Amino acid sequence: MKIKITTKQIAIIAIFAALYTVLRMLQTIPMIGVEGGKFSLSDVIAPIYGILLGPYVGGASVVLGSFLAIAMGRPVTFLFLDFLPALVNTVALGFLMRGKWWPVVALNSVLLVTFILNPLTTIFITIGEVSIPFFWLHIVAFVVLVSPLGHKAGSWVKTLKPTKLAVGLTVLALVGTMMQHLMGNILTEAVMGYIVPTMTPAAFNGMWSIVFFTYPWERLILIVLAVVVGIPLVRGLAKTTFFRQDTPTPPTKVENKT
Repeated sequence: MKIKITTKQIAIIAIFAALYTVLRMLQTIPMIGVEGGKFSLSDVIAPIYGILLGPYVGGASVVLGSFLAIAMGRPVTFLFLDFLPALVNTVALGFLMRGKWWPVVALNSVLLVTFILNPLTTIFITIGEVSIPFFWLHIVAFVVLVSPLGHKAGSWVKTLKPTKLAVGLTVLALVGTMMQHLMGNILTEAVMGYIVPTMTPAAFNGMWSIVFFTYPWERLILIVLAVVVGIPLVRGLAKTTFFRQDTPTPPTKVENKT
């Protein structure tokens, strides 16, 4: 598929990349197990970029904004691959908004299987006499994706009706945020476990045992914030030239008056 980029799209990428850079610089709580790593406010708008701008313009804005933030002093935690988790989130939701469901299911499947099969991943967390899969919430998000909810969420957002918009954004934010978390986990294991080994398998097991109790709450907060911020943004920008800039406009039919 040939992708064309227009001057307007370049301008929009620059504008939204600048916004992403500012929010990327605003760091919040520390990431468990990642020395110097902190969550940033840009994590809230990564899904919104996919929904509003689509996979290409939205993804380009995230990548450019991430590197601009690094240039402005944002700490590098994953060998300049920091942009990958948010990029996965944005691109996945951009495709879902276009009705391209299978590529997202395939990507989510690959990420989930890759994380589960990695020897550095803790499969089960034991609480008392009960063993719970570490990735239980990722399974929930994947089931939501392959269910009718995953099919309909994008169309619900496009209706702009308050209830459907809120439900659609919630479903999309859940799917995208959990895919972002999977990519972040895989990146952590790849970099800190293999490429630049700074953690032992035992250290990873200890980290995942702690993360198990925190990541659902972190993801819930990000989802809620994405929905709260996304509802007015989508409703406000849906009828402007900013909405889904990389989606081709269908040709207008011209009546033959001869």
